[in-house]
Parts: sequence; C-alpha cells; structure tokens
Amino acid sequence: MKDPKDRLESLRAEIERRNPAQPEFHQAVREVLESLAPVFTARPEYAVPGLLERLAEPERQIIFRVPWQDDHGTVHVNRGFRVEFNSALGPYKGGLRFHPSVDLGVVKFLGFEQIFKNALTGLGIGGGKGGSDFDPRGRSDAEVMRFCQSFMTELQRHIGEHTDVPAGDIGVGGREIGYLFGQYRRITNRWEAGVLTGKGLGWGGSRIRPEATGYGSVLFAAEMLRHKGLGLDGRSAVVSGSGNVALYTIEKLQKLGAFPLTCSDSEGYVVDEKGIDLDLLKQIKEVERGRVGEYAARRGSSARFVRGGRVWEVAAEVAFPSATQNELGADDARALIAGGVKAVSEGANMPTTPEAVRLFQEAGVAFGPGKAANAGGVAVSALEMSQNHSRSVWSAERVEEELAGIMRSIHTVCQETAERYGAAGDYVVGANIAGFERVADAMLAQGVI
Repeated sequence: MKDPKDRLESLRAEIERRNPAQPEFHQAVREVLESLAPVFTARPEYAVPGLLERLAEPERQIIFRVPWQDDHGTVHVNRGFRVEFNSALGPYKGGLRFHPSVDLGVVKFLGFEQIFKNALTGLGIGGGKGGSDFDPRGRSDAEVMRFCQSFMTELQRHIGEHTDVPAGDIGVGGREIGYLFGQYRRITNRWEAGVLTGKGLGWGGSRIRPEATGYGSVLFAAEMLRHKGLGLDGRSAVVSGSGNVALYTIEKLQKLGAFPLTCSDSEGYVVDEKGIDLDLLKQIKEVERGRVGEYAARRGSSARFVRGGRVWEVAAEVAFPSATQNELGADDARALIAGGVKAVSEGANMPTTPEAVRLFQEAGVAFGPGKAANAGGVAVSALEMSQNHSRSVWSAERVEEELAGIMRSIHTVCQETAERYGAAGDYVVGANIAGFERVADAMLAQGVI
C-alpha cells in the first residue's frame, strides 16, 4: 500500500491541478489533508480509492448571472454562486456572502470548510456555500432589494428545506435574508420557512441566531482556557472586524467578565482603553451602517482610531479574528505572542494563515480553528430549522443553553480526537479528523455516489 503521506501529497497536487487559480480552496484542502495521514494508518478502511477524491469534489457547482437596476435605472450584472459540496450527513447548509472578493475559489473554500464544521455540530447537516461579487455597502435599501430578488429568482431552482438551506454571511444580514425569503415565497407560492435561516423573529427566525457565531467563538475560547486551568473573567481581548460576528463576540466577552479593547474595518482599527462601548458601536454599525472611525470620534479621549493599522498590534490575553480569511499573518502572530496572548479563537472562516497557526502552536497558545470555534452560527441555524419543522418558537434561554452544550461537545470531540491520534492539544488536527470521520463514515455507508 502506498505510504499515506505520499498518497495525500499526490492527491493535494491533483486537486490543485484540477482547480487552478483558487488559492483559498487549495489552502483549506491542504490543511485538512495534512491532518489525515495518521487516520489512514490507524483505520485503513478510509484508504479505499475515491473517498478523498469525492470529498474534495463538490457534488454540484452553480454559477449564474444576476442582472439588476440601480436607483438611476442603470443595469448592473453580477455573478452568483452556490456550491453544494457534500450532503452525506444532511441537506446542504451554509451561508451566502455578498462581497466584491467573492469568486468560485472563495466559495469552494468556504463550502469545503463547512462540510467539517457542520459535521462537528452533530446536527445532521451537509456542507455548502454561496454568494455573489455584489457589494451592498453604499447601496440603498431599494437597490439591495432588487439585487436580492434577482439573485433569488435563479437560486430558488436549487434550494429547499430538504435540499439546500442557505443563511447569511459577510454582507448578508437580516435585511438581505428578508428580501431573499420574500422573493422565494413569491415565486414558489409556498411558506417554506425552513428554506433559509437567519430570518426575523416574527416570521420563522430563532432567538440567539444573530448572536450565535460570536457567542460560540467566545464559548469555545472559554473551554480551551478551562482545559488549561484558566478563565476568561478579567482578561483583555482583541477582536477584529465590526460586523455581526465581532459585535456579538464583544458582547459575550463582556457578559463573561472579559475586557474587549478593539474593533476594526477595512480602513483601520479602534482601540478603547476603557473597553468597547457596545451600545455606541452597535448604533454606528447596525443602525447607521457607518465606519469604525466614527466610534473613536464620538467616544472621547479613551478611544483612538489607527487608520491603516492592524488590530493585532494591541497586546491582549485572548484574540478573536472575526473579519475575513487570512487577516492574521505570521508577523501578527509574533506580535500577539510577544504581548502575552494565551488563546486565539477564530470567529471568521480561515482568518489565520498557516504560518501564523504554526507559530501559535509552537508558543503553546491554545488555537481554536474556525471549523470548530465558529460553528455556533450554523448550529443555531440548524436549531432554527428544527423550530421551523415543528412550527415552534424556543425561548432565548433554551437556545443559548443548546448552543453552550453544542460548543462544549465540539471542544470535547476535538480535544479527545487529537489525543487519540497522538496530537494532544492540537485543536486543528482534532477538528479536521473528527469532522472527516463523521462524513467519511456516512459516505462509505451510502456507496459510491
């Protein structure tokens, strides 16, 4: 039998050859494959030809034109995507991202990550992702509505509560989900609440869904620290981003007694020596849709805005990269390590470069990869699906209790899996192998499809 490491390296090279000019997808695949060699040694049933090849190839890739008119009557044409990656464990589940950086490679990287993230929740959902290169920033509500209606006019052919259930991601919040759901309902003539998650509370949404990704990232960090005999209470925290994930990361940190100091956007970052004033930040970001620089201008002398700076310059004991992929590089990791960071929990998808991850692990910093640490969002989305199927509404307390239990379970399975394969304390290895085993078992049971 071919050496597992040689086989995995050959497969990596072949995947990159078949998927040229998709660096984010290559990075995501490489990270998983690098974890799997000991699995094939210990469990040869996974070495059957074609299993990994099928896992790395989406079941379906959909690309479509999205024409729409702006408020001046000018026609714009964007590109829409939906990659339905793996449905061995359940219907495809994963968000929609509206951002100029979206292309097929980005969507495939996100969808591939989603396979393992969703498997770790234990909730019976497959992996998928989608979006568009449309930029909602600076657009009027009417323009966003027209775009969403055009996007859903095509997407509706491919989704359904038992087939593919999209949600929100960067650039897709409650406003966009509302417009998308309205158009789906209009075209299909069905009240199919389970077809989208992240809906409003009055029409099929779940309590704690907006908060879930950020809350879950903090809960995972708390579990990592607890495993080291430490706690979050009183610890300084650095958070990147100022979108939904970052806002609710800050909120949960404050509820658990930590001291979040920062937020950021594409223009720079804010550091507030008194700790972030969450009410002010929410007013600027959620109500006014403004920039974080405005926070410093209105907060007073305790806050300053560093234009073009990197949030990782601020020393803190815990760090939460919560903006976008590859935002935290090797130099940033060195700065955080020098500043005494004890744990890093990824709120965004793959925000830490491979070299930075290695530096954290070598320094003994507890590192929670996104497929584990930010799984709270999709977990509560699955709970929203459960509520939709039973036409029930759970209390916030019940949802938050379920979320906490799921995050504890994910931490435990990652920790125990890493130990079982001789990599104690390596949550990257633990998450990759635990997710892989759950998906691979289902794929083997269901035959070559």
